[in-house]
Amino acid sequence: MSKTFYIETFGCQMNAHDSEKVIGTLVHEGYAQVQDEMDAGLILYNTCSIRDKAEQKVFHRLNEYKKMKGEGKKFAVIGCVAQQEGEKIFERAPYVSIVSGSASYRNLPQMLERLERGEERITGLDDRQTDETFETEFVARTNPHRGYITIIEGCDKFCAYCVVPYTRGKERSRAAASVLEEARRIADAGFTEIQLLGQNVNSYDDPSNKMTFAELLGAVGSVPGIRRVRFTTSHPRDFTKDIVDVIDATPTLCDHVHLPVQSGSTAILKAMNREYTRDWYLERISWIKAAKRNISITSDIIVGFPGETEQDLEDTATLLEAVGYDAIFAFKYSPRPNTPAITMQDSIPDDVKSTRLQTLLDRQRDIQRINYQRHMGENMELMVESHNKVRNQVVGRSSQNKTVNFTTSQLILPALGSYQQVTITEAFPNSLLGVN
Repeated sequence: MSKTFYIETFGCQMNAHDSEKVIGTLVHEGYAQVQDEMDAGLILYNTCSIRDKAEQKVFHRLNEYKKMKGEGKKFAVIGCVAQQEGEKIFERAPYVSIVSGSASYRNLPQMLERLERGEERITGLDDRQTDETFETEFVARTNPHRGYITIIEGCDKFCAYCVVPYTRGKERSRAAASVLEEARRIADAGFTEIQLLGQNVNSYDDPSNKMTFAELLGAVGSVPGIRRVRFTTSHPRDFTKDIVDVIDATPTLCDHVHLPVQSGSTAILKAMNREYTRDWYLERISWIKAAKRNISITSDIIVGFPGETEQDLEDTATLLEAVGYDAIFAFKYSPRPNTPAITMQDSIPDDVKSTRLQTLLDRQRDIQRINYQRHMGENMELMVESHNKVRNQVVGRSSQNKTVNFTTSQLILPALGSYQQVTITEAFPNSLLGVN
């Protein structure tokens, strides 16, 4: 087998950063990454099982790869679908050689050795109860300006609709010293922004008992050279007021909180096993709104969960207005394997779910139109992320995680990763326009 590899990644930012660590591990083991699967000796498919029919998409893609088996290529299915489907992947796609869930990634060097010795079926599926995390200094960071650090893996929340506890295992946190060491390496490498990651990032529980999550945020924000620190995703059950306090006290911490609510109906929240009420959630929102800084709030919403009534939907719509979110990510409910909700009667037709989803999106769009108008005339610091040469614009992101397209009088376009002061001249529901 040629020691070259091609990796394809699907799903959340956690998956994307997992791939950065997998790539770094492979390169350290003597493999070279290629950009075309035809040139690879090993093809890896990093999978996500959050969305409906995820496993079908995996097998469809594997079937496309099947024709390359005769060329001596090896195949690996890793990530959430690998953990979810397990050895059934070998049965349906016998040309696959490695099936590994994310909790076993730290064993990749040993799996590769076994692959090179000619083993046909190698699994990493029995580590979901491990207390260890996947820590490696060999990370192939694909974003040249924002470095990602996973501080907690797995999930113990067991929300009724969610497959993550079954695919990523129990919650396990990295020691604060390890996180800060990686943050300093990132800063020394020239990165100016760090994003802390976790399925429930604020459930962080320092195994060395030295720092709370809020204290860790403040410490990362104090690393020399770092200008911005973000974190995602928070769970309302573990969102404490000291998180707001440290954002207020630490200018490098971005003034943005993503706090998924999933539903504005207490009855649906109970059915989802979210273990909080609408009022309990709104109390956390009141802490954020009382902050000295203007903290942007975004959220996730699930529409059409089993048993959801029109009144439940209206409760969610009125929550959007009560909070005044700057953005939401809304999805139709779809049953996932192994979750408690799969036993509930999914009696809401898909067309009704689609209508309800559009209703919420329309109301949220009106909220965002008002929110974004408030930035008119404001001077805002942006990190430059890309250039839109067709429109002759620069694309930047604010501390509040808002996209701003701006024009500049500079003869040379601002460098990617640089910070620019921009005055906002126009506002749209999902972005801002400005001039430098």
